[in-house]
Amino acid sequence: MGAAALEEGPGAQVGSRTRAFFGLPVPEAQRKQLGLYLAACAAAAPEFRWPPPANLHLTVRFIGTVDRPVVESIADRLEGIELPGFELQLGEVGTFKRGRLARVVWLQVVTGAERAGELAARVEAECVRAGLEPEARPFQPHLTVARARARDGSVLPELPRPSDLPPWRAEELVLYSSHLGRAGSVYEPLRTLRLG
Repeated sequence: MGAAALEEGPGAQVGSRTRAFFGLPVPEAQRKQLGLYLAACAAAAPEFRWPPPANLHLTVRFIGTVDRPVVESIADRLEGIELPGFELQLGEVGTFKRGRLARVVWLQVVTGAERAGELAARVEAECVRAGLEPEARPFQPHLTVARARARDGSVLPELPRPSDLPPWRAEELVLYSSHLGRAGSVYEPLRTLRLG
């Protein structure tokens, strides 16, 4: 995930432009369980924004605001490639920090990290082929569960231990459009690509 993904930007669509990313959706059963966990975390750490369970996904490649035909062409090319499905399972809490302040709170991927990395490399290659800037940071598979309200981050208090989520099979890669509103981000699926 690039640095741009950590910043809140303008609205999702400007004319034919869209704020987009590719991600792996989290199945309903896991989202429901994670929703209970996130509610407990929100009570323990109100200085962080905890997303609604419907927004949970693993970002494969954040693109940013581009012309919609650009991301559609990337999805078209990815659709022509055999992309295998794989098992995913989440583990412990981690953070992206600036000094001692946490900016992003996430759950690590304990099963499927290597396969997610292979998928991210295929998506990255098609993004670069479409003329997008290469991702500056190495891909680190994780599920973002919170962002600090303060731009520079906040001290993260001790959080409840994440519940043991059952693994699931990643069978879809979704091209999302991100709409930023008063109540937070809303993610609209633009395309769904099947993973074999």
